[in-house]
Amino acid sequence: MTFQTKGRYDLVICDIDGCLSPESHAPINGTALEEIARHNRQAIQKQDRPVVTLCSGRPIGFVECLTRLTHNTRIPCIGENGVWIWRPADNSFECEPAITEEHLQVVQDARKLLRLLYQPSGVIQQPGKSASVALYHPDTEYLRSIVPKIANEFQNRGWPIRVSMTWLYINCDLQHVNKGTAIDRLLAETGIDPKRTAGIGDTMGDRFIAERVAWFGCPANADAEIRKSAAYVSSHHEVEGVLDILEQLST
Repeated sequence: MTFQTKGRYDLVICDIDGCLSPESHAPINGTALEEIARHNRQAIQKQDRPVVTLCSGRPIGFVECLTRLTHNTRIPCIGENGVWIWRPADNSFECEPAITEEHLQVVQDARKLLRLLYQPSGVIQQPGKSASVALYHPDTEYLRSIVPKIANEFQNRGWPIRVSMTWLYINCDLQHVNKGTAIDRLLAETGIDPKRTAGIGDTMGDRFIAERVAWFGCPANADAEIRKSAAYVSSHHEVEGVLDILEQLST
């Protein structure tokens, strides 16, 4: 499967939380998503602009849903920080081949440990993840305070798990799996030239996108550190910023 447009870029790889939707439980801007759906319909029909696909730490079912809502019917999307790829062209799922049964057991052991240590304090494990763990607590400062403790627990046990913080969640991911490794798989599968790709993100977890694409942009709400990787920072927030960035890429 090869996809090439008449423009500078064939593909935009976009994060979800903080980009297409709030990371909080606030409503998604459906009107703006329809604008991205219109963009994708034209991109696929006329091949005059890059298709927008999604690359997120969210469970793959959530990513699949937003991929459908944004009318990307052709290019695979990425969920669970690189664990899963979903192909809208044939409704197939693929787990990262480098994840072994031993890795899955480590994740399950980590899940049990985190329940034992932090569930009594109200820390919730996000449902829907199969090879990683995401933690949430309504007190974000409390959540931030336990990040180094969790990292130390994993290190002491020799578990190959990366611990990082988004705006509202702690992500515990296998060290050899990330958004970048999944992007490598996606580009190899589609035949899209990395030099003809752009990316959009808002936190340091999106550095794996920035490292793989030729051009990277951020919405106004992006973390100060990831802004350093951006060729353009929109003056608009979240999905309105994404729409602004897509306009910049079309000029």
